[in-house]
This record gives sequence, structure tokens and C-alpha cells, in this order.
Amino acid sequence: MKAVAEYRPYGWRGKIGLIVPSTNTINEPEFYRLAPRGVTIHTARATLLGKATEESYFKMAEAVKVAGDDLATAEVDVVAYGCTSGSIVCSLQDIVTDLQARTKVPAVATAGAVVAALRALGSRKVAVATPYVDFVNESERRFLQDYGFEVTSLHGLRLGETQEERRGIGRVPPQHIYQMARAANRPDADTIFISCTNLPTLDVIAQIEADFGKPVVTSNQACFWACLRMLGLPDRIEGYGRLLTDCTAPITMESFALPTAPARAA
Repeated sequence: MKAVAEYRPYGWRGKIGLIVPSTNTINEPEFYRLAPRGVTIHTARATLLGKATEESYFKMAEAVKVAGDDLATAEVDVVAYGCTSGSIVCSLQDIVTDLQARTKVPAVATAGAVVAALRALGSRKVAVATPYVDFVNESERRFLQDYGFEVTSLHGLRLGETQEERRGIGRVPPQHIYQMARAANRPDADTIFISCTNLPTLDVIAQIEADFGKPVVTSNQACFWACLRMLGLPDRIEGYGRLLTDCTAPITMESFALPTAPARAA
């Protein structure tokens, strides 16, 4: 192999392949903001059309396969499916296994990254805030319970009855996301989880942690953290929550595996 074949002017520490729903306008810029020196993000889009239904999620899951094939040609080092609800309504394990087979690199989906993040923080009781419609919220509640977490509360905006509403998730201002966290928070919750990769959460994570005295996990923060740690990169990224400053150990796909027997919280 010629020496130039191994040269990377950018992404010399790691290249993250990111697959986002075609309507998502938040995930990419938040990943860019979090990226440390020598880490780059390379994005593919999976078509998402219509209101939030199971059928729309399964159609997008098929498009994820094509996006994975495309990212493989960019020689990325890890690939992430940046959709929380899409990796809950559809099978998380199936999506990750297929992406890994297509790209020949470690793969993660946002829902799995959230599980790994909650485990890394030692979370047991989680207050959840989402922008989703009811059936997605209930799917998320069951998903977290299957992974052994108790959902102390779930506050949803119920956006997604139309495609325009679904796009509107990306227009929810950070100040309202703070209010969502406040509405979801409960005294017995040890962690606040703000779900959806199309919510702009980065500017309020630190404030929520400071005001409510508990760690905050958000979809984009958790997914980017998982990509870094799967690459074996220990960077502590300040200003975006305890997860990115305190949890520096490497993780593997086992970090978001189901328990041996799915455990529903009481």
C-alpha cells in the first residue's frame, strides 16, 4: 500500500459516520460543536416522510441500509444511526447488527447510546422528556424498562401528527427544552433524559444539571459520547454535562446489550 493511502488531513484520530433522518437539522451541527481536534463527522441521510407512524419508521430503517452502504465507502471508523425513536420503534439490535455488517466497523444507534450512557452514570430512575406522539412515548417507556430502568415520569410534546409538526421538533427553542426538563423532573429521579436527536439541547444541559442537581442525558450528547468512547478516545468535553466530562472509559457494543432476561422496573 502506498503511504498516501493511510494519510488523513482531517479525521486523523477518528471519522464518525452519522446517519440522520432526512428531516433532521439539529444532529449534525451538535456533533460538529462537540467534535474534538482530529475527529470528523461524515453524514448520510435516510428519507423520512409523513406523520409519525410505525410504517414511517420502518420505511426509514430500510433507507438506513442504503446510507450505511454509502458511508462504508468513506472509510469511517464508527457509524451511528442518529434517531432515538427510530431505534426504539424498530429493533435496535437488528439495526446495529446490519450496520456493522455493511460498514465493517463498530456501529451504534442513538437508543443504544442512551442505554450505555445511563449505565455509565449509574442511573436507575429516569425522568424522561420527549417531543413525541403518544405511541412513541409508550414505546420509549417500554424500551427503558426492558433495559432495567425505572421511568419515574414521561413528559411529551406530542409533535408528529403531521409531517410539518414532525419537522417542527427542530424548531423547539432550547429555553423550552429547559421547561420540558423541569416538567419531567421528579424528586426520586436520579437522571433526566431528554430524547430526540432533532432537539437542540446542547445550550441547556449544563444549566439543567446545575439547577436540578442531577445528570442530564440527551440523545445527541449520548450518541456523540458513545462514538468517541467506541473509538477509544478519552477526551473530556466541558460544558455539556457530566457524561462527557466524567465518563471517559472505552465502551463496546456490549455496553448497550439487553440484560440476559429483560427486566421491567416495578
